[in-house]
Amino acid sequence: MSSETARPAIRPIPLERVSPVPSDIEIAQAAKMKPIGELAAELGLLPEEIELYGPYKAKVKLEVLRRLQDVPDGQYIDVTAITPTPLGEGKTTTTVGLSQALGAHLGYRVFTCIRQPSQGPTFGIKGGAAGGGYSQVVPMEEFNLHLTGDIHAITAANNLLAAAIDARILHEAGATDEQLFNRLCPPDKKGRRRFGVGLLGRLKKLGIDKTDPDALTEEERSRLVRLDIDPESITWRRVMDTSDRFLRGVTVGKGPEETGFERETGFDITVASELMAVLALTSDLKDMRERIGKMVVALSRHSGEPITAEDLGIAGALTVLMKDAIKPNLMQTLEGTPVFVHAGPFANIAHGNSSIIADKIALKLADYVVTESGFGADIGMEKFFDIKCRYSGLLPSVVVMVATVRALKMHGGGPKVVAGRPLDSAYTDENLDLLQKGLPNLLHHIGIARKFGIPVVVAINRFATDTPAELDMIRKAAMEQGGAVDAVVSNHWELGGEGAVELAKAVVKAAQQPRSFKFLYPLEMPIKEKIETIAREVYGADGVDYSAEADAQIENYTRLGFDRLPICMAKTHLSLSADAALKGVPKGFRLPVREVRASVGAGFLYPLVGKMSTMPGLPTRPAFFDIDIDLETERILGLS
Repeated sequence: MSSETARPAIRPIPLERVSPVPSDIEIAQAAKMKPIGELAAELGLLPEEIELYGPYKAKVKLEVLRRLQDVPDGQYIDVTAITPTPLGEGKTTTTVGLSQALGAHLGYRVFTCIRQPSQGPTFGIKGGAAGGGYSQVVPMEEFNLHLTGDIHAITAANNLLAAAIDARILHEAGATDEQLFNRLCPPDKKGRRRFGVGLLGRLKKLGIDKTDPDALTEEERSRLVRLDIDPESITWRRVMDTSDRFLRGVTVGKGPEETGFERETGFDITVASELMAVLALTSDLKDMRERIGKMVVALSRHSGEPITAEDLGIAGALTVLMKDAIKPNLMQTLEGTPVFVHAGPFANIAHGNSSIIADKIALKLADYVVTESGFGADIGMEKFFDIKCRYSGLLPSVVVMVATVRALKMHGGGPKVVAGRPLDSAYTDENLDLLQKGLPNLLHHIGIARKFGIPVVVAINRFATDTPAELDMIRKAAMEQGGAVDAVVSNHWELGGEGAVELAKAVVKAAQQPRSFKFLYPLEMPIKEKIETIAREVYGADGVDYSAEADAQIENYTRLGFDRLPICMAKTHLSLSADAALKGVPKGFRLPVREVRASVGAGFLYPLVGKMSTMPGLPTRPAFFDIDIDLETERILGLS
């Protein structure tokens, strides 16, 4: 369905290229951008449906979904990749370049939906996530930094809940049931008691159908006010959006008034918070409030029953902190096509996809929605299908698989690739033997996508040192051995949308092919069988080994009725196995699961595989070394 026959076209911005290509930030700062209100009007959004955050970004209200509920959805494209090098293979750059080609060059209504980057990688190893070269989201500095404050809102909400858990333990320990009742349901000046909204969810869960606090029996009062949290069972950790390895393990409760309440805990990075997953997987404000209320933070000491945010009376307050974060952020590409930047869960820790809400709005406004799932098809794409599509009900049209010559050479046995160090000549000189040995990784990833019944187009992200013979070898292998419907060399980094036109044409053609989408596993399957299905069918493992702790957790989650949730594997993105050093397509390995955590509000269980950490660490030479500000112009320097 072209924009000429369906929806009015978005006015493209002609791309002014300079050779040799300047740095990413120089290109972004030289960009000609539309005022965001103008872009919103081109999309057909009403003035009352957007909230401006400066001249070039805005939030879009969810009311637009009600207005457009009868409009048919556009085509839904997921961009994924092979197992990457530590440098990344240009997946976001490909996503943006493809969108620019579809919109600015082929005339379709297109929308890009991507995640907001964490400041952990932005100031650490990987850098920002706005794309690169002439395929970027702008303003790039605002995209990569605070944007509209969504991540800060999640940090505040997460840590308020963490503080509430410890405070509740302390206050319960020093009070009788009657004292707790009087503090939680204090009488007003006229002597009347009210439950207050914070206790209503707890009452409902307990099945107490009374509106007058004074009508409660002594037993009902005790059940209402005493959670009896087992400190050893607390799973909720504090977060911050910085890679700080020294906060992975901490002791809390060392203050003079907290003596006797010390316990070992730790910090995760904010984008690994369950609240981030809730934001990404929710469908509206009501659903977000319900999901937040269902988040399990600990178990009761005596009953063994789960303690939730609703039990703590805090779910409403957390929702208030996140009420603006639920609205997608509207931005644009260098060529003036629209972009939603919303939610930012890591793919190797969390489920690695932008929000369902952004996708749903975009699909009502565009012929093609191009989104991306984090890292390789074994990580983000599997979760895109088995978690995100399961909750959204949206049917994907095409998978675009990004591959590079350098990554495939690495998988063929090339020298170690280290961020910040020059590439070995094996990656910059033609070496067909090395490339040939690495091709199985690409074929394996194509095979993962095909298991879900979706056509695959391979995007070969071209680098200046790639030779025609190397590019042709990848293209032939992808189609003849892998079963991809097409494989296209794309030069969008250097040429913007113009360099991805052939890729865009291949995607349009693939989107017309029949699909037979299916999930990898049914939810009714037991927890271990779901984990083992992913391990065998996606990673190629021989089996799974569980620690005693993981076994106990799985048994407990089954008892509590959490066994019908999908699985979100927390695993290294640098290998199909749990060992980042094993490249290509490893064989004869088993997957070690050391722990299984429950994100009941978000709606999944996540096993921690091997040494996977939920708080990254800074490298010896972090990206922040290059970042500064020009004090005369106030321009940001060195961001990438």
